[in-house]
Amino acid sequence: MTGKCEAYLDIETTGLSPEHCPITVVGIHRCTGNFEEFIQLVGDQITPENLLQALDEVETIYTFNGERFDLPYIKTRLGVDLVEEGFTHCDLMHRCHRKGLRGGLKKIEVALGIGRNLPGVNGYHAVRLWWQYVNDYDQEALNSLLEYNKEDTINLKTLRLLIE
Repeated sequence: MTGKCEAYLDIETTGLSPEHCPITVVGIHRCTGNFEEFIQLVGDQITPENLLQALDEVETIYTFNGERFDLPYIKTRLGVDLVEEGFTHCDLMHRCHRKGLRGGLKKIEVALGIGRNLPGVNGYHAVRLWWQYVNDYDQEALNSLLEYNKEDTINLKTLRLLIE
């Protein structure tokens, strides 16, 4: 593999309070040159060690609203400050705002013509899918949650390429 390694990161949680609501899924889309891989940490797999291993050799982490949500949440829940660990962080939400694109990721995706397999699913549904999986052992709910997270994460690269 040649080139710089970059990662697109998105987390799912059971709510908005990092003190009380765990992270349920961490999606990481790693890209180095033409090589791409997708990693998901789920439930008990979400540990500081596993996160840092998944980000090994990554130079830049891209998120959407990660400056206010994903990175502080990870710091509170896992005790890992990704910026202090030496990663460069780029929050694509700010780049979108500078281009006049406002709203959440889903709204901006629609404006830019970025498609989804699960267009009606949002963060509220993601929480419900997790609890459906945990409480009812519903594997299909988990599969939907993982697909939703994967779309969020992989679409970040498409978004970045469209707004650069």
